[in-house]
Order: sequence, then C-alpha cells, then structure tokens
Amino acid sequence: MQNLYPHLEANKELFLNELIDLLKIPSVSANPQFAADVRKAGEFTAQKLKEAGADMVELCETAGYPIVYGEKIIDVNLPTVLVYGHYDVQPADPIELWTSPPFEPVVKDGKVYARGSADDKGQFYMHVKAFQLMMQNNCLPCNVKFMIEGEEEVGSENLETFVKANKDRLKSDVVLISDTAIIANDVPSITTGLRGLAYMQVEVTGPNRDLHSGIYGGAVANPINILCEMIASLHDENRKVTVKGFYDGIIDVSQEERDMMNSAPFDINDYKKHLDIDEVLGETGYTTVERTSIRPTLDVNGIWGGYTGEGAKTVLPSKAYAKISMRLVPNQDNKKIAKLFEEHFKSIAPPYVKVSVEDMHGGEAAVTPTDSIAYKAAAMAMETTFGKKPLPMRSGGSIPIVTMFERELNTKSVLMGFGLDSDAIHSPNEHYGLYNFYKGIETIPYFFKYFAELSK
Repeated sequence: MQNLYPHLEANKELFLNELIDLLKIPSVSANPQFAADVRKAGEFTAQKLKEAGADMVELCETAGYPIVYGEKIIDVNLPTVLVYGHYDVQPADPIELWTSPPFEPVVKDGKVYARGSADDKGQFYMHVKAFQLMMQNNCLPCNVKFMIEGEEEVGSENLETFVKANKDRLKSDVVLISDTAIIANDVPSITTGLRGLAYMQVEVTGPNRDLHSGIYGGAVANPINILCEMIASLHDENRKVTVKGFYDGIIDVSQEERDMMNSAPFDINDYKKHLDIDEVLGETGYTTVERTSIRPTLDVNGIWGGYTGEGAKTVLPSKAYAKISMRLVPNQDNKKIAKLFEEHFKSIAPPYVKVSVEDMHGGEAAVTPTDSIAYKAAAMAMETTFGKKPLPMRSGGSIPIVTMFERELNTKSVLMGFGLDSDAIHSPNEHYGLYNFYKGIETIPYFFKYFAELSK
C-alpha cells in the first residue's frame, strides 16, 4: 500500500477539486427547496463511483432521497467491507455568520470551508478516492460495497426499509464509517461509542390569536414566557434532567474506562478559549470529556414565537415553539425516552396554555467492540500512517444507523473518522482540514490490507 502514496501526492489537486465540486451542491435534505440539489449530489456521487471503478452502480430510489449503491467483488471467498456515508448536509443557517458563502467552497489556512466539508462529504469522498487509487494500482485486497445515502441529516427515514429489502445485496463482514472525529492530528483515535438521539418539537398555545400586549398583557398567559419556564424546569440545580424515568436502566461506565477517557489530551482552558466562554456548564460530578460522551443530555436546539422581524411590534403571541434534542446512552430506548418526555412536558404545563409534542426522529446509542478483527485493522492502519497507536474514544454525537446495521445485517461497524471537534459541523464556517482529507485517503487502503490479512 505504500506504493499508493506517490499516486496520492500526484492527484491531490484533482481530488480536492472534485470535492469542491461536490461541496458546491447545496444538498440540504431538511429543506424541500433543495430537493433537486440533493438528488444532484447523489448523481454526482454515483458518477464518481463509476469512474473510480465500481460495478453495479445504481441510484436506488426510496420514498425520499435516493441511496447510491456500488460494489467491486474481486473474489467471493474474500471478506467484504461495506462503506457507509451520506451526501446530504445540514441547513447553512444562520447564513449571516458565515465568513464565506456556505456553498461556495474556500480553501484557506489548510482547510476547505463549506457546508458538508467535514460532515460528511469530505469524509465519505475519501473512501471513493482511496478505492480509486487501489483500483488504478491493482491492489484492492478484498471486496467492497458502497452505500451512500441522502437522508442522514433528517433521521435516515428510508434507510432501514432499503436495508431490510436488500440484505443479501448488502451482506458484508464489516461496515466502515467515516463520520466521526479524531482527538487531534497528532493524537489519532477511533470512536468506540456513540450516543443515541430523541428529537422533539413542542408547541405551547395560549390565546386563540396574537393579542395587543398593552390591552391584554398582564391578564393573559404569554406562551413564550410559559415555554421558557417549562424548559427551565427540565434541569435541576445539578444539571440533571428532571424527566421522570429518564435515567432508568443506564449502565454506569467503569471508573477504569472513565480514567482512560480523561487521560487523553484535553486542555479545559484551550477548550473555553476556542469557544470564547468563561466557564463550562454541565452535570455535577462529571468532567467535560465525560459530559460530552457517556452522559445523556437535554438541549433546546431552537425556540421561536411572536414577532421576530425588524423594528417593534407590541404583540402577545398566540403560540410558542421549541425544538428539543436528547442525546442518549446505552440502555436508553429513544422511543421510550420520547414518550417519557411527552408525558412529562404535558404534565408540567399550567392550565392557562395547551401543549402538543411531536416526536420528530431518533436512534439508539451504540458501543463498538475493540477486540474485533475490524477494530484491530483500523488501529493498525492508523498506526501505520499517523506513526502512533490510536486511542479508543467515545463520541457525543449520534449515528443511529449503527445499531440498525447490527440488528438487520448482523454486522458490526468500525467508526474510523478523520475530522476534528473544531471543524464546526452543523455550525457556520464548517471546515475540513486538507491534512485530514489526504490522511484519510492514505489510511483507508491500509484498513483494507490489514482487514483482509487478519480475516484469513
């Protein structure tokens, strides 16, 4: 595989330009306005897979956006790697906080700035280019299948249906995913745990129409005020979630694992400086590293109501809304948590408002084994290209399809991502390091090599 490095060096500019072309496509799956662009990104991905040497490349239609499938079976007796990724991206809002347009990629300071650069276009495209290098140099050591979807950012609503209907087609020995981060460019790591997710939208209704705040203010409940009070009550003085039953069944992480997590390089002062905050806040009794990985959370992702336009309008609003997400840990079922939240939120509503709660989407937490052949292959690959052994680390993010793959395909996943926590995914000015992009392309072929060798 070391023979591939000169070919990577010779093609760096080409690979980056292709990624930039992909990043220019505003494939925002959450907004129907971008439906044509989401499909365009899928078509782009399919075309590049064909050019890279994949067979059976298809834009598989679903009830939503299509799933790109491709494969290269060199020997049915060899192991098979299923590569998963997603070509859809988060909305770019708030646009005004971007230093450059989110879909006009800019390369500066060794990074490419654009929505989706790290999550997940830059990361899944590493696999396409690594596969291309292996094909062009006749050194693909095992079979590979690709499944790149267009609905990850909206809950992968149609992916499970596709997987259930294509179990034979997707049969593999491991699912390889690059949609996670490493600790630092000089501290490689492999993600071994992910939090689950329950995502809700709440609506609080007061009067049957917006009212004049002078005539009615002080006599009629303001739904925004009430919503804020209800949200404030969702945490106690120790920042624990107050939803009844929220923590039931959670398995405490051993002190040994907690000590290992906290031994990884982490500077709380750098962390605060990077975020421009004076102090951190979280559940009492846990470090920042633990709070963002092994503990469940509840956060408001958006809140609105009343008049938010330019100037002043003295209105007492009829309705107020909020989007609330809960990150979950193993043994927290997302559907059960969503139900508990709905029951709790309605129970704390005062009689002068009406409340409705919508369960938008969710997924289960996942813990991946560190003693598997696939994990060992990933660790060996990273050690080869980074020059040091990667640390096993849990992530605070969610990739709900990991547990679905295990349930439906009976296949474990390896989360070998190359992003950084500082990449600003889901935020303005998202970016992806060129070092990380190229390091991923360099490392992935070694994963295939070691996985094939260890599987014999």
